[in-house]
Amino acid sequence: MRAEQLENKMIQHDIIREKAVVVGIRSGNQNRKEAEESWQELCDLVDAAGATVAANEFCDLSKIRAGTYIGTGKVAEIGEMIKTVSADIAVVDVPLSPPQQRNLENAWNIRVIDRAGIILDIFADRAATNEGKLQVELAQLEYRLPRLTRMWEHLGRTGAGIGTRGPGETQLEVDRRRIRSRLDRLRADLKKIKKRRR
Repeated sequence: MRAEQLENKMIQHDIIREKAVVVGIRSGNQNRKEAEESWQELCDLVDAAGATVAANEFCDLSKIRAGTYIGTGKVAEIGEMIKTVSADIAVVDVPLSPPQQRNLENAWNIRVIDRAGIILDIFADRAATNEGKLQVELAQLEYRLPRLTRMWEHLGRTGAGIGTRGPGETQLEVDRRRIRSRLDRLRADLKKIKKRRR
């Protein structure tokens, strides 16, 4: 029975695998070989997280762009690649700021995460102890909190100023409050666990 359950789980896992486009980036004086190794490692991490690498792209940057990290030409080129392979997610091998992540999501019309997001996802899947699970959830919430705005933009930012705030901002504030409250609880629980261990 166990072998059958494992086989079913593996079949289900294969059926729901997302298609990912993995973007490697070398900028400034970074060694090309190291950047390419990091990019290949990210492809392995994406696979370990349960997605299929449908396509990948390596970018040599002369300059980091504040809004999207990569230049507009590369953004458009990767956007075409995403459409061609019908990707569900793009994974970028550099730490993205929340605005950069949001701008790339708007340009490519899919979810975008960076290396930290993938690593947190893998840890969440593999954490076994109660303390480990709490630590991973804490890290995930801290990572997601500044990135919350993009989730609610479609709900109604009609403009700036009094009388123009839409329900999206209200929902966003509720979500932020919930996450901060959960973060406080997780920190308190972790303190208790550490105290008990001592």
